Amino acid sequence: MHAKIASNATAMRRWLADAETVLANHSDRLNAINIFPVADGDTGTNLYHTVRAAALAAAGDPRTDLGELLGGAGQAAMEEAWGNSGTLFAVFLDAFAASLKGHTRLSGPLLATALHRAQIRAWSALSEPVSGTMLSVLEAAAEGAASTEASEAGADSNHALAAVLDAVVESALGAVVDTEAQLGVLTSARVVDAGGVGLLLVLAALRSAVLGEGLAEDTLEALHGFRVQDPHIHGDQPEALGVELMCTVTLSPLDAAGLRQRLDEIGDSVIMSPVGAFDDGSGVCRWRVHVHVADPDDALALIRSVGEPERVAFTELHAADPAAADRREADRLAEGGPRAS
Repeated sequence: MHAKIASNATAMRRWLADAETVLANHSDRLNAINIFPVADGDTGTNLYHTVRAAALAAAGDPRTDLGELLGGAGQAAMEEAWGNSGTLFAVFLDAFAASLKGHTRLSGPLLATALHRAQIRAWSALSEPVSGTMLSVLEAAAEGAASTEASEAGADSNHALAAVLDAVVESALGAVVDTEAQLGVLTSARVVDAGGVGLLLVLAALRSAVLGEGLAEDTLEALHGFRVQDPHIHGDQPEALGVELMCTVTLSPLDAAGLRQRLDEIGDSVIMSPVGAFDDGSGVCRWRVHVHVADPDDALALIRSVGEPERVAFTELHAADPAAADRREADRLAEGGPRAS
């Protein structure tokens, strides 16, 4: 039995702060095993900076409604999302928050509902969702939550919440281990998926914030490729080619669907997700767009054919020298520009 459980807004702020800390501590190893969808070695960095945006937003938000608090954090994460993994985290958090509106305390049933909603949103945000990734880990976590919540007969109690949280982390961990056998590139490299491990760390931080129980370090050490002494596996992979393009654009759902289809034709790793609420009056909403393309000018031309993109950012997909990347990022921020991915 867990001695003390905290499930209010303060605990949710602590969740995001803890997630930021744990991702900062493990970003190097996440980068080292990042070989899917491209071996560019930045999953840990991208997740850390995106979660940090969410944590900062939540820290300065006094609201006690969990949905409003985490919704604001999710919107901040979406606006500042870095890369493929960061964008998927932002989609996850935004959808997770939607099920908690009107509630000031997390419960087992609410957690199961929120994870189910996040799972659906995350899978639908990608044009070509792939198993063996963050998506599989989120799906397993949602299924573990639903199964345990059902066994607790929907009880709204601390015991039930603890049971669901334990099941979420256990299921996510099992799914991370399974990723190695689900994707050929991971199987060949004998490594688990970097994004999946990142999401596991985020979910474990939620359990830690609520129950006060973190993820044992030796649990992570047992994951293939994740030991500190393991090599940077992405360095042995074929160099990624092309450019990652990210932006925000205001569109109707119909125009957004058309843009997604056209981006699918010229690129890969297409993610499109709404940012904020749909405007019933104008019939539009803002969309976060992420795509890997050979020629970013072609992609920008497609986007501009339906709307004016904002916060446009490019990043070359090859694994860059970390020191050089840090210097470029410092220069960009000094000029007041957006993050490159």
